[in-house]
Amino acid sequence: MKALKIILILVLAIGAMISAMGFLGDDGYRVERSTTIAAPMDDVWPHVASLGAIDKWSPWNELDPSMKKSMEGTDGQVGAVAKWEGNEQVGKGEQRIDSIARNSLVRTHLTFKEPWQSESDALIELSAEGTGTKVTWAMVGQHDFTSRLMSRFMDMDAMMGKDFEKGLSMLKAQAEKAFAAKPKFEIQTIDWPTTLFVGKRGVVAWADMKAAFEAGFGSGMEALAKAKVEPAGYPTGVYFEWNEADQTADMIAGFPVPMDSKAKFNGADLYESPASKALAIDHYGGYGGMMGPHMAMDEYIKANGLTHHTNAIEEYVTGPSTEPDSTKWLTRIIYLVK
Repeated sequence: MKALKIILILVLAIGAMISAMGFLGDDGYRVERSTTIAAPMDDVWPHVASLGAIDKWSPWNELDPSMKKSMEGTDGQVGAVAKWEGNEQVGKGEQRIDSIARNSLVRTHLTFKEPWQSESDALIELSAEGTGTKVTWAMVGQHDFTSRLMSRFMDMDAMMGKDFEKGLSMLKAQAEKAFAAKPKFEIQTIDWPTTLFVGKRGVVAWADMKAAFEAGFGSGMEALAKAKVEPAGYPTGVYFEWNEADQTADMIAGFPVPMDSKAKFNGADLYESPASKALAIDHYGGYGGMMGPHMAMDEYIKANGLTHHTNAIEEYVTGPSTEPDSTKWLTRIIYLVK
């Protein structure tokens, strides 16, 4: 009887100790790991800016390659939700974007439903580090009784940290490989003079751009012939607005002409581009590859605290009418800046 009493006391003491451990300790936790990627933030950002992009370097995919995945909402925007369901190792749960700030932060909320139930927040934080980007991946949350008790017997930082390190290693490899493969463009700073153009201006659907250029150049050639004036440069597209929502461009396609010839072009569409500091890229290749230099120009402007104003200009120095090899076509891309 005495032995039974001792055992009962010990059981109660152990139970009390375990209960105390479940109530003692920090209420919150943060597990984080960081890596430095040899690429600018603008080039790292696309690899973390959506749930789909994050999934590409998730260290847990290999635990169940056949897990079921689904998406609700618009990925890359607040409110988007990615759901997964797999084997015992990955379980079942969902991840929701709660806040997003370009080149700075993606905050998501994680809900684990199986094989255990818990909630936490995941953060991906970006900051400049030299010419590269420091990425910190963290998980933060509040302990409940069970998780606080488990943390007494398991090293949560070591367990999760190992997965974070693996994921960040994959992110680093992906981002650096993509950056290395990205075409590099030499950007020159030039003085753009006041320039007069004759041609045809209008708001054009992207799908109708080819016809718009043909009409603009044709109209410009007719006006030049009628005015008996020689062009002062190459065939040119001058852009006032590039509307991605409507997929239209406000533009004029035509030719530069001498400033003192303005009075000779009665009834023709004329546009006077202002004198300005400008940036220029010489792009060699077909017109299907024009997005690259335009994006490089946009990134350079942002990175150097400049403002693009008034016009983006494309001078078609060589093209299909003068050179059969499209790899030799030269387009000079010019952005007016301040």
